[in-house]
Amino acid sequence: MLATRSLLSRQPARLVHQGNWGNWGSSNIAVVFSGCGWWDGTDVQEGVYTMYHLSRHGARFQMFAPNQQQMHVSDHVRKQPAPGENRNAMMEAARFSHGQGPTQMQDLSKLDVNSFDGVIFPGGHGVIKNLSTFVKEGKDCKLHGDVEKVLKDFHRSQKPIGLASMAPVLACRVLPNLEVTMGREQDEPTQWGGWPHTSMVQAVKSMGAQHHAREPYEAFVDEKNKVVSTPAFMWDTEYHFHYIFDGIGNMVKHVMRMSAK
Repeated sequence: MLATRSLLSRQPARLVHQGNWGNWGSSNIAVVFSGCGWWDGTDVQEGVYTMYHLSRHGARFQMFAPNQQQMHVSDHVRKQPAPGENRNAMMEAARFSHGQGPTQMQDLSKLDVNSFDGVIFPGGHGVIKNLSTFVKEGKDCKLHGDVEKVLKDFHRSQKPIGLASMAPVLACRVLPNLEVTMGREQDEPTQWGGWPHTSMVQAVKSMGAQHHAREPYEAFVDEKNKVVSTPAFMWDTEYHFHYIFDGIGNMVKHVMRMSAK
């Protein structure tokens, strides 16, 4: 008993997933992928957690990705580009698909804002490699044409936009005066993880956004612009993936709340 208490006392406090937050079953949400894999596409956990929470709350959702070649293909063991390989981002993102019909991956160019109540962009390095040129050009990056159109269309239509991990750089580049979170503004390593991508916070600030520090299990809600962001794997951890799970759950909760208005 004492050993168990000692172990629990060393666990960090967190927000616990409590089940359904509400009944927004009529919401239809578009989810935009950038490939499949943290280093060259959509982070697998972030993509799956997003779909899980949408399903948990009764949402219908459709997956989209750009029908284009990736910037490069990464060897996820060595964490470096794999020489001589070339893959299509939509075909790679289709690995998230299951079954036929609505669960199949679709070409991002076919995403019509009038058919959806909100849109979510999970993170992963594909955000800064395939959906934008951020990895090469930083704050002066250009967005994939369809990505820019989707963001502007949903913002103009006052429909919610969910952003995980690195994805705020997309919205902050083309939408004015946003308030977002990408976690902490300085890397402060702890026994549970650190924040190695804090330079991206300075980039979104230089784009005109206001940044709010948040923990990985939290989300920040910009009610005025209907933009919801969560740090997700901007936080580097080896074991505590449940933090990211809860943070994406909070982001999805607010996207669905706003989509029901």
